[in-house]
Amino acid sequence: MTRTEGYLLTNRQSEAQERFDAFATLFDPTTFRHLERFGIGPGWRCWEVGAGGTSVVSWLAKKVGPTGKVVATDIDTSRLTPAARPPVAVRVHDVGAEEPPGEGFDLVHARLVLVHVPDRERALQSMIKALRPGGYLLIEDADPALQPLTCPDEHGPEEQLANRLRQGFRELLAERGADLSYGRTLPRLLREAGLRRVEADAYFPVTSPACTALESATVRQIREQLVTAGIATDEDIDRHLANVAAGNMDLATAPMISAWGRKA
Repeated sequence: MTRTEGYLLTNRQSEAQERFDAFATLFDPTTFRHLERFGIGPGWRCWEVGAGGTSVVSWLAKKVGPTGKVVATDIDTSRLTPAARPPVAVRVHDVGAEEPPGEGFDLVHARLVLVHVPDRERALQSMIKALRPGGYLLIEDADPALQPLTCPDEHGPEEQLANRLRQGFRELLAERGADLSYGRTLPRLLREAGLRRVEADAYFPVTSPACTALESATVRQIREQLVTAGIATDEDIDRHLANVAAGNMDLATAPMISAWGRKA
């Protein structure tokens, strides 16, 4: 079994960059707000887990400066190449199967990663192990089961089709081992792991151009799997993509739950 086998949304597909751009627009302000409150600054050593794209990595690099270090890891680093210069070190790494790429980090951060990792418990322990005493862990993950709809306001056939495709998407994720209720467990898991001063919040965008861009890119990326699984026809998908492009639906994402704490 290869590292990417079973993962529904690989970084190699052309739509991946569109998804990363949409995630950055939607979620970077929340992520950066949390990181700022930790006091991140020059000289910090950071591990960005499952980095995917470059938006968070580049922001961290500016914050830590030339005296700091940012280790950016992913099972597929093809989208991280533009960030691969000091203080950023890019490494191929599987957080659920390998030892951490160092220890003594001031900050370890993962966003929209662990929900997809088969051995989530090992991954979490690895990230905590990599922290220095007093270091910060910030885990941000989706909880699709908490809000499963593309269109919470399902008032017409366009919204009904969108929600049917979202249900199919969730089924495909679950078949590949994703935990669709993982986000809500994060505060408890951090406490049980021994972290101190654990807090959490959630961000739930209901409609925005970035939500529209994310929906279009995601459906195009998983089109073949939706059709092969008998969840939708090509005609269904073409109709949905046209509805999305028309801009008349309020498209939402799953809530992203952010949980953080400090190593004792």
